[in-house]
Amino acid sequence: MQKQHIQLTETDRQYVEELLGKGSLPVKTFRRATALLELDRGKTLEAVAATLGVANDTVAGWRNQYRSDRLSFLTDKARSGRPVVIEGEQRAKITALACSQPPQGHSRWTLRLLAGKAVELA
Repeated sequence: MQKQHIQLTETDRQYVEELLGKGSLPVKTFRRATALLELDRGKTLEAVAATLGVANDTVAGWRNQYRSDRLSFLTDKARSGRPVVIEGEQRAKITALACSQPPQGHSRWTLRLLAGKAVELA
């Protein structure tokens, strides 16, 4: 008898099946959702890992995340990231400059040319 790694509730199973039925998902979400369904069907960690092309520890981690966070682990949480340095108006001006004619002697704008012209124009 195989070990039942997780047992999805009926609503969770239905949600995951609908999610997979959409057809257009990020790869991470697709793999996590597929792993949940396969584990719910009684497959082993090794079998699910082989099917999805990931390590056994990855599938075990997804199982543990499901146990603690339920379905919210399917999508990544927002990350802080680097703050925006250039504001919208400045970005629009640089875009307009990049769409204009390049300086004499150049066939197109380069990042170095754009940066120099932006500093020149303040």
